[in-house]
Amino acid sequence: MSHTSGVRQAQKQRTRQALLDAGLRLLAEQSLSSLGLREVTREVGVAPAAFYRHFRDIPDLGVALVQESFGSLHTAIRAILAEQDETGGRIDSAVDAIVRYVGGHRPHMRFIARERYGGVRAVREAIAAELGRFTEEVAGSLSPRPVYEGWTADDMRMLAELFVDHMVTTAAALLDAGPDARAAQERIAATARRQLRLISVGCRHWRSG
Repeated sequence: MSHTSGVRQAQKQRTRQALLDAGLRLLAEQSLSSLGLREVTREVGVAPAAFYRHFRDIPDLGVALVQESFGSLHTAIRAILAEQDETGGRIDSAVDAIVRYVGGHRPHMRFIARERYGGVRAVREAIAAELGRFTEEVAGSLSPRPVYEGWTADDMRMLAELFVDHMVTTAAALLDAGPDARAAQERIAATARRQLRLISVGCRHWRSG
């Protein structure tokens, strides 16, 4: 790649990221279905035609925001799933990871929470697909463990869906608590740990199939 081509590619990537960042800022106060293309380009300071060099339309921008929102969370969850601690350490790690992620990615998580059941189908489907990936990863990680010996694939997926839904519910509760409500966040985290331990105890007595 020539120097000129490299500079152009870098500028293109900066513009694309600027459009994503602008969309996320604007979505703090509105839903994606009400967001206008000209709002986004005006926020960045580019012509509307520039938008189409990066995204087909606003729903396409929303799908890109979904992918951006889930990217680093996947990495954190994989690290937790790799832990072998069966005494509660993995539960503590999972809840701590959610608390940290929400604290560091509030705009992204607010966007996901709002648009999961929002009016833009492509974005709903993208969020469902990402949560489905989480479910498959959780099920695949848990199934080899001795406590789940003899469990059917359907029951493993049910359990994984339960864990993923719990993660999303906890994240939403942390968002509602506000960024400065430390005591409320600690209560939410403590409740989440107890709920996950209750699920874990129940698993040991479940008769699959």
